[in-house]
Amino acid sequence: MIMPNTIDMKKPTQAPATASEQHVPRPVQLVKISAVGTAVPPGLLTNEDLTKIVDTTDEWIRTRTGIVQRHVVAKGVASSDLGAEAAKQALSRAGVAPTDIELIIVATITPDMIFPSTACLVQHKIGAKGAWGFDLNAACSGFLYALQTGVQFIASGVHKKVLVIGADIMTSITDYQDRNTCVLFGDAAGAVLLEGSSSADDGCFIDFLHEVDGSGGHLLQLPAGGSLNPASHETVEKRMHYLRQDGPTVFKFATLKMSEICNRLLARNGLTGADVDVFIPHQANKRIIDAAAQRIGAAPDRVIINIDQFGNTTAATVPMAMNTALEQGKLKKGDLVLIGTMGAGLTSGAALLRWG
Repeated sequence: MIMPNTIDMKKPTQAPATASEQHVPRPVQLVKISAVGTAVPPGLLTNEDLTKIVDTTDEWIRTRTGIVQRHVVAKGVASSDLGAEAAKQALSRAGVAPTDIELIIVATITPDMIFPSTACLVQHKIGAKGAWGFDLNAACSGFLYALQTGVQFIASGVHKKVLVIGADIMTSITDYQDRNTCVLFGDAAGAVLLEGSSSADDGCFIDFLHEVDGSGGHLLQLPAGGSLNPASHETVEKRMHYLRQDGPTVFKFATLKMSEICNRLLARNGLTGADVDVFIPHQANKRIIDAAAQRIGAAPDRVIINIDQFGNTTAATVPMAMNTALEQGKLKKGDLVLIGTMGAGLTSGAALLRWG
């Protein structure tokens, strides 16, 4: 349950506190997504292109992943660039000025650099003067984790407008000598604007459920570049700055876990998959999505799939899929939406919301 802020932090008497500085008791606020924005680089890497790089075929990739193509950035384009573009689109669609934003949360595993945070760079690029922000790393579950974090700030009355962004330049950490992983990933960003909701009919978040299992951390990781294995000639020579994955084990975990956590969330809210109007899964693999949807009991026409066009864009897949659903007319006011994710960590998550 979300508890209101009841702490009275009085400012010095020299000057009255501004509205943003006052900490007074406020009621719990319903929260909704008021706009979605995306950013997709124009460059394309098709399955046919990959056949010229590694030993693979278009049929092999389509059959095992459902991917046809993925978008890739030009040299010099970073996660903050795509994140800022997606944020600007969301703000434009909502008719909200960047200076009205109070908090920016960026979910990413491919920050422009270790520090400053990508959120700081996005804040500057979109002109959100006065906003604060930070990055969140939960891999493919990152956007959903950031989403709940952003919701809490509005629900508790601390902020009124929060930007949540998922942005990843996965081609920057993809090993194009590893045919099992290089076929999976693309680059993109998605952003949502969170605001207060006047009623459940106007749209609101209902519930979240998240888990981590650190015992599986070694199954999907970027081995070098952190404090354990700082960059060195050795780490570069051993290709330790590229993503590594135990594909079969991660596939099994994802196939079972995404449906399991979604069903638990539905059950504790007295719902089943038949009640879901739109299911938005993390776009990791079409076989994983199909298996999860079947176990949840979501009708095939209610499942949003765009992995064929974008590949796995990690933290960007959920907002990208939201945008696809809106463009296809599959996401409408009043729809009950279920989101499911899983990723490195190992992480998993689910969310229920009423679309506004």
